[in-house]
Amino acid sequence: MASLLGVSMLGRTAVTASVMALTMYVVLGLDMSYAAAGGAAAALTAGLALGGPLLGRMIDRRGLRAVLPVTAAVQAVFWLSVPVLPYAPLLGAAFVAGLAMVPVSPVTRQAIAAMMPAGERRAAFALESVQGELSYVVGPAVVILCAASLSPAVVAWGIGAAIVAGGAGIALLDPPLRSGNEPDAGGPAARPPRREWLGAGMIAVLTMGFGCTALLSGVDLAIVATLEETGQVSWAAVVIAVLGVASVAGGLMYGALPRPLPTWLLLGLLGLVTIPAGLAHDWRWLCVAVAGAGFLTAPTLSAMADAVSRLAPAGVRGEATGLHASAQSAGFALGSPIVGLAIDVSAPAGGFAAAGLAGLAAALTGCLLSRRTPRRPSTPAHREPAGTASP
Repeated sequence: MASLLGVSMLGRTAVTASVMALTMYVVLGLDMSYAAAGGAAAALTAGLALGGPLLGRMIDRRGLRAVLPVTAAVQAVFWLSVPVLPYAPLLGAAFVAGLAMVPVSPVTRQAIAAMMPAGERRAAFALESVQGELSYVVGPAVVILCAASLSPAVVAWGIGAAIVAGGAGIALLDPPLRSGNEPDAGGPAARPPRREWLGAGMIAVLTMGFGCTALLSGVDLAIVATLEETGQVSWAAVVIAVLGVASVAGGLMYGALPRPLPTWLLLGLLGLVTIPAGLAHDWRWLCVAVAGAGFLTAPTLSAMADAVSRLAPAGVRGEATGLHASAQSAGFALGSPIVGLAIDVSAPAGGFAAAGLAGLAAALTGCLLSRRTPRRPSTPAHREPAGTASP
């Protein structure tokens, strides 16, 4: 597990930074507008959202070593060719690269579900969420610093090399995606019908995943808008760093708790503490205000990943984690425009309110849907501790 988390940290940081690397290349390398850069980033993000479940289904059927080399090869070709592509072909290539992005995070979550005993799985998912927060803090910042001092083409090549290295490392480790008492990919019970597992409980988790990432992407935009209004936009990086550090601390503490909390409750609390952050009009107070949201971020994300692993049978775990990743990508893509509209028609404080309300709405929807989920009896092959039956 330590080796897997180390390798996946490299790949995940590069994947997280890939959108920023493409944005910086369009702006600095092609000397085009930020709107054009947003179009390239949107093409890559759309590919990511659509490709998650497709790659997960392929992994379920063919295994890791049949899928990871193909995705790594696609990434190598794309990032090597970025500096020679005109803008229009770059959009299409970015979409294809998103479809075939190395599935670092979904594979890591599948491996955690297979390798960890049920009693330790929540702590492992909390650590994986902390890893995600670290990659979010480190990846884009490194890309921005390197793009300012090096050629954007070199940055693109570096991101591609890191993604390929992460995928190759996971392929070499070849972590198990099913525990010893779960059916093999080719077994008769390998792929239950979608209606048996894509029920109210799973839809609740996917909805909350969408709402959570929409909230988080909206908070980033609201932070920048608030500080720009007060002439302190240079402190935005500090506030976002505080948000990330608080999330890391919250994730570590949540992993050490003796019992889990319902996912909808964590997301609801995250939405509630986000709304008052709009009252802060100085970067120091904004650091204090966003710390509460950060403290709940990693626990909420880890609870969702844990819920997906429990609700998805082993034979479709790849597809389920891919759907979860797609829901999160869609939330990131749509959160900023929604919150941006709220800021334009009101004030920066309206951005925090819109982000928080999005989280609250998703939490309420998740709560209502999860109450409709029938409780499945535990079996020796997949027995869960008490108190973890619903999202």
